[in-house]
Amino acid sequence: MKAIVKYRAVYLMMLPIIAYFLIFAYYPLVRGIVISFQQFRLIGDRPFVGLDNYAQVLKDSAFWDTFANTLIIGGSILAIGFIMPIALALLLNEVFASWFKKIVQMVVYLPHLFSWVVVGGMWIMMLSPDTGIVNQLLLALGAEKPIGFMSQEAYARPVMVFTAVWKEVGFTCILYLAAIVSINPSLYEAARIDGANRWHLVRYVTLPQLVSTMKVVLMLHVMSVLKMFDQIFVMRNGAIAGKVDVIMMYTYQKGILEFQIGMATAAGFLVILATLIITFVIRILIRYDEE
Repeated sequence: MKAIVKYRAVYLMMLPIIAYFLIFAYYPLVRGIVISFQQFRLIGDRPFVGLDNYAQVLKDSAFWDTFANTLIIGGSILAIGFIMPIALALLLNEVFASWFKKIVQMVVYLPHLFSWVVVGGMWIMMLSPDTGIVNQLLLALGAEKPIGFMSQEAYARPVMVFTAVWKEVGFTCILYLAAIVSINPSLYEAARIDGANRWHLVRYVTLPQLVSTMKVVLMLHVMSVLKMFDQIFVMRNGAIAGKVDVIMMYTYQKGILEFQIGMATAAGFLVILATLIITFVIRILIRYDEE
């Protein structure tokens, strides 16, 4: 109590922050849990139906189809999006011309600043079979006819994975470059004295020093695997919906379009539960709490 009185000014400054999270984070969470057990209506009674909403979601084949799509697309983005920034950061670290390094950093980081409305629209235009630059290049290289990247199911998932990695690779690369800069130069000097070449420096000095950063980045990516929505909502269409619709699109369909709020909320909490389980398992596997 004496500490509270002594530092009362600090606690008073924390009150708006605490109030913000209580109102905009924890209250909606609790309210959502209640709704997931109700037959929700805007007007009239909202009777509790127990686990019926969860049972309906788990019996719905569309839910499992979107769950499979989420794991395939999200898992591919996780794997490729984890490796590519590391490779890019290591390559940029070997560049001695600082002006060239800065230009590359700016170019690869820029897509991260744009919303998926901009990025998705841009790639839809670039992949267009009529006027898209990608098909124009393929035709110039000898392709017989344009490819409908955004209308053929065979290309749907690869396009989503590629564009997602392309958008975020620069941001993650900057994190690794910052970690590389913080490595003690004496480690490199000692390795050179022992006869290490450039590959040895990367293999035995740089990569081990990046392990803690890798763990943080991996955990952040794992927690977002099941929450994909913006990209799919912008880039999907009826022709490829069956291959790219993810769980969050399922909740959108049930909650906004069909107004089955109870089912949508239940599906949302199943996503939260699955995310917690996956995050907990990955945390154990990579020994996140160990140096």
